[in-house]
Amino acid sequence: MKQIYTKTGDTGQTSLRGGVRVPKDDIRIEVNGQIDHLNALLGIVRANENRCCSDAVALIQSVQRELMVIMSHIATPDGEENPKPLHTDQLTTDMEQAIDRLTADRTLAFVIPGDTLPSAFIHLARTQCRTVERRLWALHRQHAVSPTVLTFFNRLSDYLFALSL
Repeated sequence: MKQIYTKTGDTGQTSLRGGVRVPKDDIRIEVNGQIDHLNALLGIVRANENRCCSDAVALIQSVQRELMVIMSHIATPDGEENPKPLHTDQLTTDMEQAIDRLTADRTLAFVIPGDTLPSAFIHLARTQCRTVERRLWALHRQHAVSPTVLTFFNRLSDYLFALSL
């Protein structure tokens, strides 16, 4: 990339993968914006290493990388192939194992976020993850979304809840 600004979006259009132009409020662009927001929040969570063990930091970083791949798939026009493989199945399994470890000796209950700043950020990421999941289901009504991606976001919000405890 030679420069940050291209001026191609100044009229309310942006590009999908491969250059197909769509309005900036296209559901695919909206979903990717919500995922981008989630990714930034996960960066804050990961930056609070004193709250997260090294296993959690590594898993969150893997999730962040996968979010970028998912965004690429969402930005791929219908009927076109995306060469980037999804790893959502493996990450979902990894999150389930982490949830089981994090909750093994705990009684689960609803919590009021805010006991600590790191925990509050985890809850903020969890609520954003739920927003992404809702927007993905809206997208799925117009453009097919991989079932493994839908499951991945559901499990990610569960993982974030467990991590916040």
